[in-house]
Amino acid sequence: MSPLLVHAMLTPLGISPTRLRQDRILDEAKHTEDPIHLMKVFGISDSTAMKYIYAAHPDRQSVIPR
Repeated sequence: MSPLLVHAMLTPLGISPTRLRQDRILDEAKHTEDPIHLMKVFGISDSTAMKYIYAAHPDRQSVIPR
């Protein structure tokens, strides 16, 4: 499937390919809670994977005491 075809299919639905990818990563983060898995499956960096994990599970963020 070409990028042009994907864009043409998603645009009438009001969805961009980028937004669809972000949604899929966030959904996977909600189910796995594993940043390594996100890095392997989606080819994202460790910091990006952690941002998705924190977004999916805001209650699990740790605060470093000062």
